[in-house]
Amino acid sequence: MTLSRDDLITYVQTELNIDEPISGETELFSSGMLDSVSMIGLIAFVEQKTGMQVQPGDVTLDNFDSIDAILGYVAGLG
Repeated sequence: MTLSRDDLITYVQTELNIDEPISGETELFSSGMLDSVSMIGLIAFVEQKTGMQVQPGDVTLDNFDSIDAILGYVAGLG
């Protein structure tokens, strides 16, 4: 399974109810746009789309604070 930038942006905007425009570099958590509850859903979505398991130690701002960071993290797992 694959995960695209469009998949992630669509998920964040529709499932997490974010009306603001989001780009690959938008800070999702540092900006306060998303919170820890949102993170759980986002991780589940990433795992479902990629078929990979996100390790608890990998849940950091470096890996999950932006769409591009998430895509880079997933690419590193493959």
